[in-house]
Amino acid sequence: MFRRNRFEVRNGSAASARHHRRHPYRRVKPHAPPQGRDIFPLLTVRENMETGFSCLSRDQHEIPDHIFDLFPVLREMINRRGGDLSGGQQQQLAIARALITRPKLLILDEPTEGIQPNIIQQIGEVIRMLRDQGDMAIILVEQFFEFAYGLADQCIVLRRGEIILGGARETLSRETLLAGVSV
Repeated sequence: MFRRNRFEVRNGSAASARHHRRHPYRRVKPHAPPQGRDIFPLLTVRENMETGFSCLSRDQHEIPDHIFDLFPVLREMINRRGGDLSGGQQQQLAIARALITRPKLLILDEPTEGIQPNIIQQIGEVIRMLRDQGDMAIILVEQFFEFAYGLADQCIVLRRGEIILGGARETLSRETLLAGVSV
């Protein structure tokens, strides 16, 4: 579990915990919007985003303007209940809430699942912008091949939890990757 910029090991040995505390990546603050979006349906869009404040110091408790630049629809619906948003708007809200925490690592687990094509395109543009800014690492777990391939710098194909193929996107042909992900 991550807590106060320190990696703690539960159910591990003391030696294991000491090793992880010395690990050079222990200060990475990851955030992953839940795969099922898990927004609070009775809270407004603003209140949902404000739940991201919980891991920030009090002086950072404001919704940055760039969140609304990334997701303009959220500004328009700021006082609407989260449960009244479409699935794509809820996904945008979940990603916005994650970005409010100012993560160094953003983990996106199937952000296109159940989303209409125009929203998938908008989410892809946001991921591309975030990637190009270089302020955070992004791990994208996705079954929609074209979406993931269009955004990836590095590709890893897993089969039953084992890496069967991986490398820089430009070193792996599209056909090789497609063969690796075919069932």
